[in-house]
Amino acid sequence: MTQDNDFVKQITKKSEDFSKWYIDVIRKSRLVDYAPMKGMMVIRPYGYEIWELMRDELDRRLKATGHRNAYFPLFIPESYLKKEAEHVEGFAPEVAWVTIGGNEPLEERWAVRPTSEAIICPMYAKWIKSWRDLPLLINQWANIVRWEKVTRPFLRTTEFLWQEGHTVHASHDEAEEETLKILDIYRSFAENTLAVPVISGLKSDSEKFAGALKTYCIEALMPDGKALQAGTSHNLGQNFAKAFNIRFENQDQQLEYAWQTSWGVTTRLIGAVVMTHGDDSGLILPPRIAPIQTAIVPIGKGDWHTTVLPEAQRCRDELQAHGIRLVLDDRDTYTPGWKFSEWEMKGVPVRLEIGPKDIEKNQVVLVSRLDRTKHFVPRNQLIDRLDTMLADIQSELLNRARVFREQNTHEAVDLNGILESMEHKRGFVKTGWCGAAECEALVKEKTAATIRAIQAEERDRFRHCAICGKEAAHTVLFAKSY
Repeated sequence: MTQDNDFVKQITKKSEDFSKWYIDVIRKSRLVDYAPMKGMMVIRPYGYEIWELMRDELDRRLKATGHRNAYFPLFIPESYLKKEAEHVEGFAPEVAWVTIGGNEPLEERWAVRPTSEAIICPMYAKWIKSWRDLPLLINQWANIVRWEKVTRPFLRTTEFLWQEGHTVHASHDEAEEETLKILDIYRSFAENTLAVPVISGLKSDSEKFAGALKTYCIEALMPDGKALQAGTSHNLGQNFAKAFNIRFENQDQQLEYAWQTSWGVTTRLIGAVVMTHGDDSGLILPPRIAPIQTAIVPIGKGDWHTTVLPEAQRCRDELQAHGIRLVLDDRDTYTPGWKFSEWEMKGVPVRLEIGPKDIEKNQVVLVSRLDRTKHFVPRNQLIDRLDTMLADIQSELLNRARVFREQNTHEAVDLNGILESMEHKRGFVKTGWCGAAECEALVKEKTAATIRAIQAEERDRFRHCAICGKEAAHTVLFAKSY
C-alpha cells in the first residue's frame, strides 16, 4: 500500500454537508472511484470485498430456503421486452439499447437488461410443463444497466450489481408466501448483518414495480432524514405468465397460468451502511461485513522488528486461526498515529495495539472504532475479549440506528401536520391514508415526499385520512427519499 495523504486529511463534517461527507468517505476509504463514463463507478477492491461478504451471507440464506443460482443473458430482444406492456412503460426512459453488432446493424434492437423478467420468462415457458415442475426457485447474481439522469456512487448509478430472484408457483397463495418469505430474509439480513434497521411494508400502487400485482419493500432511514429503499419483493401475479405463456398442467390435467415472484437487493446497500454508521473520521463497518475486523499495529522504538513484531505476528497467527479477518500493519514508513487514522478511515471495528510495555505486562490494547475506548486485555484473554468486542460493536451499531429512527419518526393527523413535519423536521411521517391516489399525489406535490411503506400491522392506528379526512384504510410512512 503506498502513502496517500488523503487518509489523514480532514473530511467534510457529516453535520455540515452530508452529501459531500458521503462522497469524501467513499473515495478516501477507497471503496469506489469515478469511471470515465458519466454516471458509472469503479468498485475498488476494498469496496468489492464488502460486497462479497454481503453477497456470500445473503446467498447462504437464499440457498438455505431452496433457491438455486443460474445466469441469464445480459441482452434482451426488444420484442421480448415489449411483451409485457406495463413493464416496458415503467422502464422505457432507463433502457440502454444496442443497435450495432460489429459493423452490422442489428435486425432487432437489444436492450441491456434493466431487469431480467423479459429474458427469464421465455425460458420458464420452455421448462415448465407440469405441476411437478413447480415451484421453480431461481436466483441470479448479475449486473444491471439503467440510464439514470442523476447519479451518486452506490445509491444510484448507471450500472450496478445485484441479485434478482425469479420464482414460479402453482397458486397465488404460494407466490404470496414466497414474496413475504423473501421480504423477511431481507429484513433479517439488513438488521442482523448490516446493522441497518428497516421498516417492512407494502408499496402503494403508484410506487410498485411495473407489471407487479404487489410490491413489498424494506425501507431504511438515513441520517439526513431521507428514506432509502433497501430491497423489494414482488408478487407478479400472472401478468408475466400470460404475456410469455408460462402454463402448467395441474393435478386435474387442466392447463393453468403460473404465478410468479421477483425480488432483489443491490450494491446500494453499501451506501446504506456508509451513511448509517459512518462519522467524521470515515467509515464504521459492522464486524460481520468488515473485510478487516482487526488491524494489528505494533508500537515501538529502535529495533521494534525484533522486540515487538514477533509478538504481533503471534497475535496475528492466533486470530487468523480463530477466523478473524485482519491485517498486521508492519510498514515501517508510517508512524503509528498515521496508521491509526488510516484504519479508522477504513472503518476497521477494532484496532489491536502492542508495544514493549504491553509485552512486559503480558497484555495487548484493543481500541473500539465506535468511541476509541482503550481496553487493556491480558494476553491469554485476547480471543475471548475480541470476540466480545466485535459482537458488542455489531449490536451497538444497530441499536444506535434504531434510536435515531425512532427519534425521527413523527405522527400527523392532518395535512398541516404532514407539511409541518416535512418542513421543520426530518425522517418518517406516520399517518392515516384512505387509499386514494389523489391524496397520495397531493402530499407528493406539496412536499416531494412519497409513501415509503404501508404498515399492515398498524392498520387501525389512525381513524381518518390525514389528507381528505375520510376513513383511513391504512397507516403509512411518508418521507423524502433517494
